[in-house]
Amino acid sequence: MLRIGLTGGMGAGKSTVARALADLGAVVIDSDLIAREVVAPGTEGLAALVAAFGADIVGADGALDRPALAARAFGDDQARAKLNAITHPLVGKRTAELIAAAPSDAIVVQDIPLLVENGLAPLMNLVVVVEVDSETRIRRLVEFRGVAEADARARIAKQATDDQRRAVADVLLDNSGAPGEVEAAVGRLWERRLTAFEHNLRTGTPARLHGEIRVVPPDLEWPAQAQRLIARLWAACGSAASRIDHIGSTSVPGLPAKDVIDLQITVSDLDAADCLRDALGAAGFPCRPDVTHDDPVPLPGSTGIDTTVWSKRFHQSADPGRLANVHVRVADSPGQQYALLFRDWLRAEPAVCAEYLAVKRAGEAEAGAAAGADALEAYLTVKRPWFSAAYPRALAWRDR
Repeated sequence: MLRIGLTGGMGAGKSTVARALADLGAVVIDSDLIAREVVAPGTEGLAALVAAFGADIVGADGALDRPALAARAFGDDQARAKLNAITHPLVGKRTAELIAAAPSDAIVVQDIPLLVENGLAPLMNLVVVVEVDSETRIRRLVEFRGVAEADARARIAKQATDDQRRAVADVLLDNSGAPGEVEAAVGRLWERRLTAFEHNLRTGTPARLHGEIRVVPPDLEWPAQAQRLIARLWAACGSAASRIDHIGSTSVPGLPAKDVIDLQITVSDLDAADCLRDALGAAGFPCRPDVTHDDPVPLPGSTGIDTTVWSKRFHQSADPGRLANVHVRVADSPGQQYALLFRDWLRAEPAVCAEYLAVKRAGEAEAGAAAGADALEAYLTVKRPWFSAAYPRALAWRDR
């Protein structure tokens, strides 16, 4: 299944987006509803709150008196931590139950107001943020929900900032337009990205470039996109990875490139790489079992090519909206070192960067002439000899 994290500032219209996704067939899990469910009358959650904060947090009807609880629980950090220690595990348990009950081909949307604040973004396959400027949100809260302006401003001030939400957003949905516009945007997102992502994830199919191979102008968003993917990879790898890096052309500021993010996971050995296969697949990066080596080149001082030292494991993103290659390499192997060295060499040497761009342009032209399924191979055929010749040059630059 595909797990989508949905969030947005108070008053941004997150519920509107959730309803639109549900109408399209998504399984929506509302964290606010769950938070109320786990402390309903007769639950272990309510009993635990009473034991922690006193019987007077329960109203005459037997339900939780939320203002009374707030007066007790939000007075200091210790009381807030006690509240969270009771409710968060219960919410997490119920959420896990609902996810487990969803069909294997479901697109599960987790509606989480505090997704950013609770650091949950890396656990999702994709994060959708509904965005509206704060003044518009305040006006909506006052006009349509009857919230006092001072209260609305105070509550918004306690939430994540717009910049913090944008930092985790794979998709930004602007809900400041006319009625119906955001629903239309949700429909396009569903058809063009989410259904294909779910299919690829379920079947272990990497998303691929379609059409011609194009070297595009540098995108200022590439580094931020890479960091979001790296956060997901860390969540999947845990201590099995010693480092995860943004490599390749998109990691070099100002360098035109194919719109594909390259990332490298460094592990202790290939057994560790193989043990990550399922976790990376579930995170949205299925394995390419047909790719087991980098293109080998002679090592300094060697008389031949040892292909085994260039072994790796290779994964690609299942998300058609953000193509990515994930190279899993052993620490201190030639391929692992060259990936980092090549990036740093290009960053430091504008002349080499320009030389490499000329090679990429030549590869793009060859790919255009080949077209179809042979386009990528034609592109790589131009680049491979230059990469091999560049290896000793990069080592010499490093040694200098």
